[in-house]
Amino acid sequence: MIRSIGSNWALNALQVLVLMLLTPFTLRTLGAEQNGVWVTVVSLTGLLRLLVLGVPMASVKSIAEARGRADLAGVNRAISTCLAITLAMGVVALALGWAQLEAFEHGYLDGALGAGLSPAQRTAAQVGFVLAATQVAAAFVLRLPYGVLEAHEDFTTRNGIMALELLARAGLTVALLPRAPDLTTLAGILVATMVLEFALAWLAIRSRHAGVRFSLASFDRSLVRGILSFSVFAMLLNVGTLLAFRCDALVIGRWLDAAATTQFDLGSKFFEPLAGFVIGIGAVVMPAATRLRASGKVHDLRPVLLRWTRISFLLVLVIGTFLLLLGPEFLALWVGPELAGPAGSVLRVLMVSFLVYLPVRGVSLPILMGLGQPVKPTVALLAMGVINIALSIALVGSLGLVGVALGTALPNIAFSLFVAMLACRELAVPAREFLAYAFGKPLLGALPAVALVLGYKRLVEIDTWAELIAGGVLSTAALGVVTVFFVLRNDPWIALPGPLARFGGRP
Repeated sequence: MIRSIGSNWALNALQVLVLMLLTPFTLRTLGAEQNGVWVTVVSLTGLLRLLVLGVPMASVKSIAEARGRADLAGVNRAISTCLAITLAMGVVALALGWAQLEAFEHGYLDGALGAGLSPAQRTAAQVGFVLAATQVAAAFVLRLPYGVLEAHEDFTTRNGIMALELLARAGLTVALLPRAPDLTTLAGILVATMVLEFALAWLAIRSRHAGVRFSLASFDRSLVRGILSFSVFAMLLNVGTLLAFRCDALVIGRWLDAAATTQFDLGSKFFEPLAGFVIGIGAVVMPAATRLRASGKVHDLRPVLLRWTRISFLLVLVIGTFLLLLGPEFLALWVGPELAGPAGSVLRVLMVSFLVYLPVRGVSLPILMGLGQPVKPTVALLAMGVINIALSIALVGSLGLVGVALGTALPNIAFSLFVAMLACRELAVPAREFLAYAFGKPLLGALPAVALVLGYKRLVEIDTWAELIAGGVLSTAALGVVTVFFVLRNDPWIALPGPLARFGGRP
């Protein structure tokens, strides 16, 4: 499990690095107006992903169950059935994507969002929208091989392919965008790199997993109902996630303008890759929970819940402390001081909620899904998304971007506490013990780091990268020392590695 999670984290680190380099480059090349339109395009076409009905998650579960029975024919039946389902859904998504184009043109390009675009840029935005919608529809099928690799717990191979796609996308963006700085170029790069991903994943499956076929030859109609019944809950999870985190740009684009959309996007930019770190844990935890449930060893999940929730929170706390205390200064140096004020406020509001949300999303939710308990967390996530949209619309007029951020943050916290308590109840873990172990002691340990960084900011006016990096090193070092000597001392579930083990206080 640790090796797979470590591989996921390495990919997430690369994603953050590419994000750091590409975001200011893309913003400078496109300008705030085109960038804001692109954020809206991604959000609007992203709604098409709802049509996949959670089949990718269902495919992992179905293939993993067949693999657990050593049933190669069953693995191929599950793959063929999922392939047929995603092909049909991809066709529907493509048709709806074309229908969305009119809403994009009249609802956004004809309004404040498109006011700063030239005629050529407007045309490029329309073409870019069509390409982006096509890419989303094709991804239903072309990313199914990742489900096959995950079901075989081949996370290292999967992550290597994803890393190659990420580097290819970054290289093409740097090479091509300055020559044709419009949304058609960005969308075309997405399509090209997705095809590369599929080819590499298909070749990896053929070479590493003998007998596994990616075709329609073994389609089994009797599996359709079971796959779709589980995937309905996975789909509703996707609906809730999209409503909670992907629709903010649509609210801002409708009630504010393209520049505000860019500012909100910059303020929330790091939460998706940060979520990737904890979802990398969940991708390993869910199949493990399924296996333990099938073998009657559910009690073995109790230490998994406690150990990995604390590890997730400690990871998020390191990055969260930096962003809460030094986020606006970082944004000012990264993308310019003119964007740092509004974006910094958004970043701080969201970071508070993600300190709670991310560990729960990475551990508690996958455990419940793996145990076959999807109903309550699914309904809760869906409710969180609906409340997010309602609050964001209600607050955007009076509080602007901060109102939209609050509309996201408050439901996040409520959802996280609810799902964590569900997981505790399912595994017979006292809620007080869980909260104290996973969150209480790490939060107490973070106080010295907070005090040090606040003192540093009083002494130093941070306006260079060197001063910012020094503040980050100070924060991280303080958290590291406190974690080793206080938070993880005598920890019953986490053993410190290598030479640090002698500081753990365990016999």
